[in-house]
Amino acid sequence: MMKKKVAFYTLGCKLNFSETSTIARDLVEEGFERVDFSENADMYVINTCSVTENADKRFKSIVKQAQKSNPNAFVAAIGCYAQLKPEELAAVDGVDLVLGATEKFKIADYVNDLSKNDFGQVHSCEIEEADFYVGSYAIGDRTRAFLKVQDGCDYKCTYCTIPLARGISRSDTLQNVLNNAAEISAKGIKEIVLTGVNIGDYGKGEFGNKKHEHTFLDLVKALDRVEGIHRLRISSIEPNLLKNETIDFVANSNSFVPHFHIPLQSGSDAILKLMSRRYLTQLYIDRVKRIKEVMPHACIGVDVIVGFPGETEEHFLQTYNFLNELDISYLHVFTYSERDNTKAVELHGVVPKKVRNKRSKMLRGLSVKKRRAFYEGQLGTKRTVLYEAENKEGYIHGFTENYVKVKAPWDPSLVNTLQEVSLTHIDDDGMVRCVEVGSMASV
Repeated sequence: MMKKKVAFYTLGCKLNFSETSTIARDLVEEGFERVDFSENADMYVINTCSVTENADKRFKSIVKQAQKSNPNAFVAAIGCYAQLKPEELAAVDGVDLVLGATEKFKIADYVNDLSKNDFGQVHSCEIEEADFYVGSYAIGDRTRAFLKVQDGCDYKCTYCTIPLARGISRSDTLQNVLNNAAEISAKGIKEIVLTGVNIGDYGKGEFGNKKHEHTFLDLVKALDRVEGIHRLRISSIEPNLLKNETIDFVANSNSFVPHFHIPLQSGSDAILKLMSRRYLTQLYIDRVKRIKEVMPHACIGVDVIVGFPGETEEHFLQTYNFLNELDISYLHVFTYSERDNTKAVELHGVVPKKVRNKRSKMLRGLSVKKRRAFYEGQLGTKRTVLYEAENKEGYIHGFTENYVKVKAPWDPSLVNTLQEVSLTHIDDDGMVRCVEVGSMASV
């Protein structure tokens, strides 16, 4: 009997990628064959995102893409948007199944016969029911693995739908995380990126309750002791949950790399309060300062939202100047988009779309400047690069431990190896060229 083929498309964050990967492995165990999304498959699974407006539009075009490959294929939507607006997704022409937050990990139970439905079937839950934890990690897709350690969020930021889409903050048990990390390392993966919705909140709900059995620092210390892990990277962590003890530990760690991604969202205290963030700009300054004191070469990435309701020109310039003066390495800029059932949609002072886009453009320009300055500061230093698998126009790319993107002439023997290099100059495309100092781990 021919194996049924399944293809996946993932929108959104690293967490989504780790969950897609886990769901894909489960379906392969159920007897499916995983193929690329561009190929003819019997079933297409789209893991959705609710964070930006664009994600909604993208969904429809991805369904069309799947139908082009196979008009009779079974199409399933899972993920955050599927939880928030299941009916909306089910109404999209060609969609057969929509699974909410608790159901997505049981997809195998729903797809036995893969017969097309006249209407999309919805199996979503009340988000209060999403109170159990499903561990997941992404592997096999790249040289890094994304390891999910936490899910959900108890914060009430006024612009965010994630608590509505993913439920309360809950964590994987420490032992389970360590087992997954050891499993990943045993497969020859050199770098593990820790992911979660609010990763600094790790430990809460670990045993189905709200108190912390372990802290994020406990997790970091325990992972640092796992044999065979070369690199560990913390994905995104709230500034109020990134403690000095964690920063100091990373500075002296065996495997954690000097790279932090810390959401700021606004450089104006007034806007931070409107957003219901749990810190003000001074705390953010302190965190950046501390990182740079103990790791002068660390890379610091920042999330920022522009065009939030109430953001005047003055507030925006405050944010711009604040970021300009901070010793950070790059920005992820999000243009504010209205989301149903959030408090922000009720706020006064709506910023026109044109103004939002202009501000977004200015900050993206600042990000280019910051990244360039950070890269220039790294020239002449020795770093370790993990090379990735793709041949892009005759070059191999990789990242240093402190997240400098480098390129070198294509050499297949370098794929998934750690090499010590000296950073020499910045190429026309903004990437850094390097020369090899000596091979380190070529396993």
